[in-house]
Amino acid sequence: MRKIAVSYPEFFQGEAEALTSLLRDVGYWRVHLRKPGASQEQMRRLIEQIPTELYPRLSLHDHFALAQQYNLGGVHLNSRNGDVPQGWTGLVSRSLHTIEEAEAFNDDPGLDYAFLSPIFPSISKAGYRGSFTADELKRVVSDSKGRIFALGGVTEERFAEIESMGFGGAVLHGCLWRATVPKDSFKLQFITHPSSSYSLVREVEMALEGGCRWIQLRHKNASVEDLIRDGRQIAKLCRQAGATFIIDDHVELVEEVGADGVHLGKNDMPVGQARRILGPMKIIGATANTFEDIQKAKEDSADYIGLGPFRYTTTKVKLSPILGLEGYRSIVAKCKESGITLPIVAIGGITVDDITQVMGTGVNGVAISSEIIRAEDPVKKTSSIIKLL
Repeated sequence: MRKIAVSYPEFFQGEAEALTSLLRDVGYWRVHLRKPGASQEQMRRLIEQIPTELYPRLSLHDHFALAQQYNLGGVHLNSRNGDVPQGWTGLVSRSLHTIEEAEAFNDDPGLDYAFLSPIFPSISKAGYRGSFTADELKRVVSDSKGRIFALGGVTEERFAEIESMGFGGAVLHGCLWRATVPKDSFKLQFITHPSSSYSLVREVEMALEGGCRWIQLRHKNASVEDLIRDGRQIAKLCRQAGATFIIDDHVELVEEVGADGVHLGKNDMPVGQARRILGPMKIIGATANTFEDIQKAKEDSADYIGLGPFRYTTTKVKLSPILGLEGYRSIVAKCKESGITLPIVAIGGITVDDITQVMGTGVNGVAISSEIIRAEDPVKKTSSIIKLL
C-alpha cells in the first residue's frame, strides 16, 4: 500500500533530514509540503535542503511557481490554490471532504489522486471525526480505481483496514510529527536531586545501572554552565544505555546538551511556546495538578503529564495541593471519559511502598528521586523498583 506523508505545518530543525528519510529509508511514495502562511523564500530554503533526486516525489500545496522552477513532481489543489499552473505536466492532486466531491473526482481524468477526509477521528485536529458511512466509502472508493487515499486519524495500525476498504493508500500527518514516549521506559522515571552523597552524574549512572531508562536532569539552583556540563555527560550515558533523557525547565538547553526533550513546571515556559521552539520531534512533559491542567497541556501539544504531588516532598519548594490516591483516581477517570490518552507519571514524594497503590489508580508510571538517592545501595533499589513495576 502506498503511503504519503504531509509535512508538519511549521518549520523545525532537522526537518529536511526527516523528510528525506521518509522517502529514502521508510518507504513513503510521496511527501506533500504543506506550510500554510509560509513565504516563498522559506519554502525555497526547505526544498533546497532536500536531495534533488527526490524532487519528483515532492508535491507542493502553495507557491506552485517553485514546483515548476525546481521540477518537483506534483502540486496539490486547495482553497488557497485552486488552479493548475499553466504548462504544468506533473501530478495533480486535491483534497475531498464530501461524498459529492469524491463522486466528481472519480469523473475527472485531469486529477491523478486525492485525499478523502476525515476517515477516522483526527490525531492533529481536536473534534475532527470520521464523516462517512461504510457504504458511502465502499462505493466511492471502489469507483476511484485506487486514486483515493485515506486521510484523517490514519496510523500504521490502521493500514490493513484502509487497504481492505479499497483505498489506493494512506496519508499520514498527525501521527508522524509526534515525539515517541517509550511505554516501558516511562514506568520508572528517575529525577536527579542534589545531595551530599553523590554528584548528579553519579546519581544517573547508578539509576541506569539499576535498569532505569528514563532520566530527568533537575537542579533548580544550578548555573547554566553546570547544567550544560552535567547535561552533556548525562546525555552520553543515556545514549549508551538506550535511555530517554529529559532536562527540567531549560528549553534553551535541550539541543545544547543533546536531550530528548524537556519537562515544564506550571511556572515555567508555556508548553505551546516550547513546542514552537523545539518542533514536533522533541518530548515535552507538563506538570499538572488538576484535570483542567491536563486538558490545557493536551491542547498545547504536550507529550506526557507529570501529575502530582502525591504527598509532601522536600524536593519541591512550592507545592500544589496534595492529590493522594483519590485525587489520582478522579483525574485519571476524567481523562478516560474525555478521551485524553496522554501518558501520566505520578510525581511527588512517592516511595516503594506506594507504588502498587499508585499504579492501581490508572497512571502509567511513577517518578522517584529521594527514595533512590538515599538508599543504602541505589543500584539495587532501582532494580527492585523496576521488578515491582
